Amino acid sequence: MDNNPSLFAAAALEAPGDLAAALALPASVGHFDELHGRTLDKAPPLASQMQGQSQSQTQQMLQLAGTAVAPAAAPGPTAAPASTLAPDWSRFFNFLGGDGFDDLNHRTANLQRQIRDNGVTYNVYADANGPQRPWSLDLFPLVLSAQDWAKIATGVQQRARLLERILADVYGPQQLLALGLLPAALVQGHPGYLRAMHGVVPAGGTFLHIAAFDLARGPDGRWWVVSQRTQAPSGLGYLLENRLAISRLFPEAFRELKVQRLAASYKALVDGMKASSPAHARGEESRIVLLTPGPYNETYFEHAYLARYLGLTLVEGSDLLVRDDKLYLKTLQGLEPVHGLLKRLDDEFLDPLELRSDSTLGVPGLLQAIRAGNVLVANAPGSAFLESSALLGFLPALSRHLLDEPLALPSLATWWCGEQAALQAVLPRLKECVIKGTYPESGIESVIGQTLSRRELDEWAGRLVRRSEDYTVQAYLPLSQTPTWQGQRIAPRSTMLRVFAVADGAGSWQVLPGGLARLAGPNDKIASMQQGGSSADVWALGEAAAPAPATSGRTTGPAAACTDAVPLSPSGVELGAAPRAAMRTMHKPPVTSRAAENLFWLGRYTERTENAIRMAQLTLQSLNGEDQSSQPLLAWLSELSVKNGLVLDSVPPATQSRRVFERSLIASLDDTQDAASVGYSLRALKGAASAVRERLSQEQWHVIMRAEADFFRRCEAFSGSDHPASQALEYSSVEALAALESASGFLAAMTGAQTDRMSRDDGWRLLSAGRHIERLNTLASSLILGLETGAVFDEGGFGAILALFDSTITFHAQYQQQRDVRALLDLLVLDRDNPRSLGWVTQTLRGRLARLAENTVGAPQPVPDLTPTLPDPGSWLLSELCTPAPGARDSEPYAGLLAQLELCCSAAFELSDTLSRRYFSHVAPDEHSLGA
Repeated sequence: MDNNPSLFAAAALEAPGDLAAALALPASVGHFDELHGRTLDKAPPLASQMQGQSQSQTQQMLQLAGTAVAPAAAPGPTAAPASTLAPDWSRFFNFLGGDGFDDLNHRTANLQRQIRDNGVTYNVYADANGPQRPWSLDLFPLVLSAQDWAKIATGVQQRARLLERILADVYGPQQLLALGLLPAALVQGHPGYLRAMHGVVPAGGTFLHIAAFDLARGPDGRWWVVSQRTQAPSGLGYLLENRLAISRLFPEAFRELKVQRLAASYKALVDGMKASSPAHARGEESRIVLLTPGPYNETYFEHAYLARYLGLTLVEGSDLLVRDDKLYLKTLQGLEPVHGLLKRLDDEFLDPLELRSDSTLGVPGLLQAIRAGNVLVANAPGSAFLESSALLGFLPALSRHLLDEPLALPSLATWWCGEQAALQAVLPRLKECVIKGTYPESGIESVIGQTLSRRELDEWAGRLVRRSEDYTVQAYLPLSQTPTWQGQRIAPRSTMLRVFAVADGAGSWQVLPGGLARLAGPNDKIASMQQGGSSADVWALGEAAAPAPATSGRTTGPAAACTDAVPLSPSGVELGAAPRAAMRTMHKPPVTSRAAENLFWLGRYTERTENAIRMAQLTLQSLNGEDQSSQPLLAWLSELSVKNGLVLDSVPPATQSRRVFERSLIASLDDTQDAASVGYSLRALKGAASAVRERLSQEQWHVIMRAEADFFRRCEAFSGSDHPASQALEYSSVEALAALESASGFLAAMTGAQTDRMSRDDGWRLLSAGRHIERLNTLASSLILGLETGAVFDEGGFGAILALFDSTITFHAQYQQQRDVRALLDLLVLDRDNPRSLGWVTQTLRGRLARLAENTVGAPQPVPDLTPTLPDPGSWLLSELCTPAPGARDSEPYAGLLAQLELCCSAAFELSDTLSRRYFSHVAPDEHSLGA
């Protein structure tokens, strides 16, 4: 080994940059290598020598360099010899920390866990595994030097100004069309051009507030613009999450490389929208909301994340209403004006009256409100034609005409085949190009000419000739390849960079320092998240600065990692108590009717799930306990399980066939189709929570996700059991109880989060009201069944009822081992210090309703106090509950109690319907809707 020069070289490696070079696989020939800052014209000459080296020798060399490498399962491509890294990448690896490369796999595991725990998802419509897919983020960022970023920022800012001028002309004098600088077919023939918006000057005079540009670095090292997005460009939320995650994993490198921060650009976006809104012109406070298509949109996580970060109310189309050419938000206090809309859906879905009539995502009459100048929309409807690839070929001339400047960032050579000269020029070179659709409705997927056979090229040429306007041809650009960590090696992946520009005032733009890098798969040439690609954080480095003073710790918090220090007041002086109180009143976020309804049902499903878990536990324990022969107990459990959906009504009761009943209950635990047991309620709980994701903390959402996943995983383990048939039931009962016990723990965490981790606004009061309505109905109906089946008079049934009310410990502490029904009723019905008693539930519910009514006093649609719809527990007397009701026979001593219990059940149902009418659908007593 001492005579092996390669191993000597490996052992001599000391700098992390040299070790990174040794671990790095070579980039593809013809692609710019971000790690080394160069392009390979041919395979490295020494790579062939490395290929002749055995796998064990390679591992030995890396181990001598101080890196732990697990044995490979099979031989694969080997690394190129050590070579010089780009300076910025060399600095990055020098700041890996004390554990260096040995810690990268651990950091990768932490990253994946953080993404999963934070619930970061990217929904893929065609994914057979369901809509929720974890966001894919690579460990290494894409590092851009200060010089590279300065060129990118200058070019992107220029292009944003250019697109704004184009929109102003197209929807104004249309001189560009008259001069022939823009073909009419690419504008007026594009479905994204909205004739209804011609002649309209948007509120504030700005058409674009956000523009995104997809860039790629070519083999020459220059950045090229490949496409642009203007309708509702996605990525602003994901790149922020990427930054938070990666900066925590590499805090020292983030600090020492002087990575530029992001927060100022987000603040500029919101401030710019507020300054341009019609309310600002009148000297009023502007209300900006974020419009989302809903939870099934592919980027819904980003919508909720952005709304929470920017402090905007997240709304769907059904939350909004147009009246008298003004936009309003449906809230619990009535209709409140909206002055700005940050939209996250495409233009065609915005207004079913003037655009797509089948759209349920938009707001009827929105375009008229825009034309009237009463609402600002970012971006203004009608910008979709700018996204056509064909437009890129005309931008150089448009820049010279409108800005009197050449483009600072070049576009890829692009030919619109609707021009005969361009068509004839491109037909002989299809092999070297990419064929794209000109218009979105054509459904034409991008095709790389290099992947086509001679026959296929001829077929495509025929299509271009027959339908020339529908096709655009773009030069093929080998994407630059950035380093990614693949467990043992640094592997290159082709990358595309999305950069955002935001308007911070009339004609003024900021470029967000960084962006979203999309990485292609190991064998892919196209970087696409929909096709299973990944993403990476983008570090735009600032100019070198003096070293920062040493700090006591190595890690930086998320605020330090990603945000600038933005003063709370314009002067930067800390606000006093009085201004702070005024700001709290002014900025108290509204609770939309849709959010209120989902919070209400979140509360109901949380309580329903908890009750179902407790009932299932109690039933399984009783069926296998010492009271399993008690007929009143079995009858009560059977009726209770059927009434609450734990088993189907066609199943024989436990009094007839205890084992069949038990088996059916276990089989129904995770049934989400036919039964409404624990699994059904858990899934419904998650659905309601997902619709108000922006109101929940990451920890709370994580508990909900884990609860569902853990329960179904456990149920799958015992429902598809491999146990012998003679032992299947026994094992299933034990394992089912274990699954229920685990779910109960998660529900306790949810209850704690709802109680102590949410603001006590009207939305929370409705969530609490939902829980108490569900609890009132469940407990009252359970006690009715206990009386009707005689379980309350049975020793086993008596204890089971106490367990269902979660009051066993309290009862024994107060009454020891008594089995007195009057004592039971005193604790479970009258005791207003017991949170599981009907008296406490009713009293608390009345308090929630009174506060809701109080908060709507003076609102456009005040809500009357609904407490009279509930029984008053203050009027309940034990002596009256334990005597026959008027007209009842003396043989019915608890008829008065049954009457009150029936009243509680009917009041719960009536109150639920009344809340829905009053708060969610806004139906007045005359049954006329305030909605569309």
